[in-house]
Amino acid sequence: MSQPETRNALTGNSAVEEFLQACTQIGRDAGIRAVILTAEGPIFSSGGNLKDMQRYYTQDLAAEAIREEYRNGIQRIPKALYNLDVPVIAAVNGPAIGAGLDLACMCDIRIASDSATFAESFVKVGLVPGDGGAWLLPRVVGMSKASEMAFTGEALSATEALACGLVSRVVPRESLLEEAHRLAGKIAANPGGVLRMTKRLLREGERSTLESLLELSASYQAIAHLTPDHHEAVRAFVEKRAPKFSG
Repeated sequence: MSQPETRNALTGNSAVEEFLQACTQIGRDAGIRAVILTAEGPIFSSGGNLKDMQRYYTQDLAAEAIREEYRNGIQRIPKALYNLDVPVIAAVNGPAIGAGLDLACMCDIRIASDSATFAESFVKVGLVPGDGGAWLLPRVVGMSKASEMAFTGEALSATEALACGLVSRVVPRESLLEEAHRLAGKIAANPGGVLRMTKRLLREGERSTLESLLELSASYQAIAHLTPDHHEAVRAFVEKRAPKFSG
């Protein structure tokens, strides 16, 4: 995200369309095995643009029109990003506030700089999480911690985010991208098709029964067993060498 002058806001600009375009491009390119999402400037994302939101009451917009704007606007980001089959790492370089925090929760892995903070702060400005945060955040930190964050709107430090599992590691700000690329490299070293199926299983596991997930896992595993990359991995194991995956 490269609009530091707006604190990398997600509304009142072209962010939604750009995220959708990027997700479509990534999803269609089988050569992409990992994605890093980060931001320019000191802020990861401030979420919604409060200055732009003034028009909701200064222009006397109807509630129905505002609802449709959410449906056709920012709510399209979680549908695209969360459901992207490619593993996504959020490299949170600074404050992730409101929808900015929810954006990080749409990713599979979150690593934070030591200057990052995290706040589900909608209540502080008289709003509710309008972008799926009420669904996303409890799945990351659990219902009790998510409720505490959503009801108080108070921010967590990077250290506190690590303690509750919101992020998996905290690194010095100057080495954040280096660490993110190192992690992405470890992911991308594995077969791309299997990575995408593995992510899909993890996503489906959040909302399906064990029986349903086992059936889907059996189908995916049957596909995986017949891929050249699996055959190469088995040969490499037998021959005691590193595998060379074709993708």
